[in-house]
Amino acid sequence: MSQLSDLVDPAAISLQNPAATWRDVITAAGALLESTGAVDPAYTAAMIRSVEEHGPYIVIAPGFALAHARPDASVHRTAMSVLRPQAPIVFGHESNDPVTLVVALAAADPSAHQQALAALAGILADPARRAALDEAATPEQVLAVLGAERPTASAPSAAAATTATESATVDPDEPTVPSKNLLLTVCGNGLGTSLFLKNTAETVLGTWGWGSLLSVEATDTISAKGRAKEADAILTSGAIAQTLGEVGVPVEVIENFTSTAEVDAALRRLYAV
Repeated sequence: MSQLSDLVDPAAISLQNPAATWRDVITAAGALLESTGAVDPAYTAAMIRSVEEHGPYIVIAPGFALAHARPDASVHRTAMSVLRPQAPIVFGHESNDPVTLVVALAAADPSAHQQALAALAGILADPARRAALDEAATPEQVLAVLGAERPTASAPSAAAATTATESATVDPDEPTVPSKNLLLTVCGNGLGTSLFLKNTAETVLGTWGWGSLLSVEATDTISAKGRAKEADAILTSGAIAQTLGEVGVPVEVIENFTSTAEVDAALRRLYAV
């Protein structure tokens, strides 16, 4: 099994869950983590507070939300739960509502879960595998989708590769703007949705041949405000962009954090490619 499926206990999967509001659905997803001993109730409360403070930034792709909070003493081990509500849930996201699939992430430290999130991003970016998650009838079927192998962890889709090569040739030896060789991806906690976006940005840069020229770092809103001028730009959600305000560098709003095509277009705007 993959590292991703290893993090999901079968008992932490709920299909056709009766949750009716975004608070209900995060509460239920957190309760699944609590039931397996991964977290205390305080962590579930922290996931809810994060949305109350930062808005629906956890809705990072059409129909998908990644609930999470900062690592603290209420997290006993890194784990995920998977919840599919009986009816779509409105979080208040302008373009990605309603939500039909929720994953709750509990991270014991800021780095232990990065490979698993990269794998999950790949699943969500693959229409066939995302459909398989939406249609899975049992926890075992969900785990089979999460554990299935894919060609490479960071390979772009055929459509994204076409987008990246049909436009002007990218020449890393002739940058069109002065670069600080750093991009920041930002979310409320710096360890969940921002890592999704980091993975997608790195995929695009790899397709361009810029992987060795630009570093991409995932961070939280507080750190991003302090470090913004170290970077060429910030990639983030609309809700987090409002929280950041004016930071002195371009802020590109990304609606679908798993879309290489959308991130490709944003980076082309930034670097005049």
